[in-house]
Amino acid sequence: MQPIPRQLSAYFQDKQVLITGGVGFIGSNLACHLVAMGADVLLVDSLIPKYGGNLFNIAGIRDQVRLNIADVRDEHGLRYLVQGQDVIFNLAGQVSHTDSMIDPYTDLEINARSQLSLLEACRHGNPQANIVFASTRQIYGRPQYLPVDEAHPLQPVDINGINKTAGEWYHIVYHKVYGLKTVSLRLTNTYGPRMRVKDARQTFLGWWLRQVLENQVLQVFGDGQQIRDFNYVDDVVLALLLAAYYEKANGQIYNLGAPEAINLTELADLMVEIAAQSRYEIVPFPNDRKRIDIGDYHGNYDKIRRELGWAPQISLRDGLSQTLAYYREHLAHYL
Repeated sequence: MQPIPRQLSAYFQDKQVLITGGVGFIGSNLACHLVAMGADVLLVDSLIPKYGGNLFNIAGIRDQVRLNIADVRDEHGLRYLVQGQDVIFNLAGQVSHTDSMIDPYTDLEINARSQLSLLEACRHGNPQANIVFASTRQIYGRPQYLPVDEAHPLQPVDINGINKTAGEWYHIVYHKVYGLKTVSLRLTNTYGPRMRVKDARQTFLGWWLRQVLENQVLQVFGDGQQIRDFNYVDDVVLALLLAAYYEKANGQIYNLGAPEAINLTELADLMVEIAAQSRYEIVPFPNDRKRIDIGDYHGNYDKIRRELGWAPQISLRDGLSQTLAYYREHLAHYL
């Protein structure tokens, strides 16, 4: 794990911390850091198989956290769970873009209504909690300019993006109107240990990682020139911690991002090189994915760097090397 600044460790020691989606990819990595800092951590996760929760993600800290298997769609349960929490990292969500187009109502329930339920639970039962919401760059849609900053118009191209936009703005409105201490981070492509690699429903990169390790042929859609930026999960964890720590973050929206973008062909080349196996091929875009593809994306993270001092520390090469090493050892737990 990446070292955490001393002031953050001191702040989170003995804090009561709730993580929704706590057994998922980002939530479990965050939990490991919080446990190391001495926080009292409560993980809430539905463990619905297709949403990415995996008990192996917390195997190393299982005796040091409390786990409540619950669904954020249960508003009555949320009212109980938020009580007494100092910090709430609200990471639970339906993140598959294609699933949102197939089953829009479930996406609506999880990414919009459930967010409103959590905020209502805090407004009535714990208005002092710091709430950090995991939003997404998907809400920008197809960029009008690069790199994309927080002033870029929001024009989501799929149901997931629309509902995530609503979930984010519920958090901001509850700060402005009710004074809740909320902040939203618009995450870009996050990768690293504990991510879902079972299929391509949530992230193409997780699927690529599995294919590389199984020496399969990677499929790069379109012409392979689409650019993306990527954040290693430890860098994302640091951003979440900083957002909870700084009072000036309350009511703010921040992009995450990387210093440089990379196109998908270059990414495939890099993965194959690091793994020293597999290969890739360029194939036509599947129609269901092409309709909601955002084209090129590269985020501008100047605001969070300026205000909270965050910048990614792990290079893409190093992050991919660490991730591949993790799955070489543990892949069987993620199939």
